[in-house]
Amino acid sequence: MRAWLGEAPTRNTPPFSRHRWARLLTYLLIGWTALAIALAGGADLTGSYDLAHPVALLATSLQAVAIVLAVRRPVPAWLLSLAAAAVTALLARPHLETVRPPGPNWPWSTPVLLAHMAVLLLFALRIRFRGTIAVLLVTALVTYVLEAGMDTGHYSGTGTIAVALFAIATSVGGTLRSRQEARSELVQQTTITAEERARRTLLEERSRIARELHDVVAHHMSVISIQAQVAPHLVKDPSDELLENLAGIRGNALEALTELRRVLGVLRSENPENPEDPYGLGGPGTGAAPDAPQPTLARLDALIENTRAAGLDVTAEVVGEVRPYAPGVELSAYRIVQEALSNALRHAPGSTVHVEVGHFPNGLHLVVANSAPRYPVPPSPGAGHGLLGMRERAAMLGGHVTAERTSGGGFSVTAFLPGDIAPAPSDQSPTGEQTP
Repeated sequence: MRAWLGEAPTRNTPPFSRHRWARLLTYLLIGWTALAIALAGGADLTGSYDLAHPVALLATSLQAVAIVLAVRRPVPAWLLSLAAAAVTALLARPHLETVRPPGPNWPWSTPVLLAHMAVLLLFALRIRFRGTIAVLLVTALVTYVLEAGMDTGHYSGTGTIAVALFAIATSVGGTLRSRQEARSELVQQTTITAEERARRTLLEERSRIARELHDVVAHHMSVISIQAQVAPHLVKDPSDELLENLAGIRGNALEALTELRRVLGVLRSENPENPEDPYGLGGPGTGAAPDAPQPTLARLDALIENTRAAGLDVTAEVVGEVRPYAPGVELSAYRIVQEALSNALRHAPGSTVHVEVGHFPNGLHLVVANSAPRYPVPPSPGAGHGLLGMRERAAMLGGHVTAERTSGGGFSVTAFLPGDIAPAPSDQSPTGEQTP
């Protein structure tokens, strides 16, 4: 029975099938209904129409089979039920001429009527509205032909009430089907919306990372440009070829800076405050650049102190020999630790956080683990930028990030960023002037 019902509903399962117990209850109800109509209906037909008990039992058994068949094959089930009902009515006609008025119910006896209602209900749950209307019209036509076209004997006509009950059964089934389709469309639309939201979140995070890395790249390109400009003055009697090559290097560096600013303009806000500067970049010397340089690992102590001031008990540990890394690696490491601490502050207030920065020959290893919060915290309505941004930053450098719950109810973020030792920083140009 467990294998038959399945763990998940299929397109052929009965209504209200999101829950397994509801599917089991529906199957049991259909089975008991079919059994009751087959046994009790046979006795009713024998008493009402004076049919032989085996014939009456066969007629109601066909109706019971139609009910069970309608769960999987509604169209053949309807044909079988309607045909069995018509044959039963025709077999009962001779008895109608010998009985006194008012006579039995005809052409739809009570058990046959109930069986066909059940079949039409299951039919409407499976077939579209047009098919259900067509089946109802055919059933009404057969009823009219039997009652009006073959009028004979004494009986209590049930054609009108039968068609009305059939219409109610099909209406209920059609309504439930429409409700189920609307729910499926809503789930599908919700899934699409969630996918679009995740995609937009990913693009926004990548745009944010690109804006931050712009400063790192622009710094190096500016240094190259200034060094290429100053280099001829450090050489006595430079050759024309050297001057030409250095001029080409400076020109390429300036052109790269220009193109970089254009690309950054695409990533900036679409609603800048200054309409004359649509990209919000500002001109040289206008102060549009960030007020402070991009953070590095050297600023982790200040970040941890700020987090402690916000209410978290933070401990820090450095493993290995501290060494400089490429600016992109240090920026990404700082942002990963910053986001992990922010998540701990948001989702685990009052917890204890341990930050570990490991310097290894093959790269930088970061661990930010927090204990369980002191009190339950409601789910955050955020869009999940934090973990997504960590993974994007690590993947950009060829590293990886792992985020998982701990056994004590806390949370741990582990990141690895491959990186070689960076060259000595060039904070000043050869002329002693501060680079941009």
